[in-house]
Amino acid sequence: MSIWLTLVLIVHVIAALGIIGLVLLQHGKGADMGAAFGGGASGSLFGATGSANFLSRATAILALVFFMTSLGLAYLATHRTKVSTGVMDAVKEKSAVPVPSGSQPSGTSSQVDAVPVPQTGGANQKSGEVPK
Repeated sequence: MSIWLTLVLIVHVIAALGIIGLVLLQHGKGADMGAAFGGGASGSLFGATGSANFLSRATAILALVFFMTSLGLAYLATHRTKVSTGVMDAVKEKSAVPVPSGSQPSGTSSQVDAVPVPQTGGANQKSGEVPK
């Protein structure tokens, strides 16, 4: 596995876990009403509305990172070089070199000579019949 694929995969997993954590930390739409009447969120680090703004921005940034690493993983998966994985991958197939139809080497005929097939069987076998 290439180093880039490993690096992008690690960033992808961290971004996914970060999105999960940030979504679980965010308050629902109905939670703002409780914070307005002294629900305890006004004394937090970011204030009553500051935490929601920070968490939503952080979630959006991690979502963008997740999306970009998804595209990067798709690109790396489709454009990687083929790695030899077995013994038979090293065996190279011999390809027949086609002879151009216009040029025949001297001393060869343009027709293929028929090879006679020896007849097997006794006198009871008719010509062209397959022996049983």
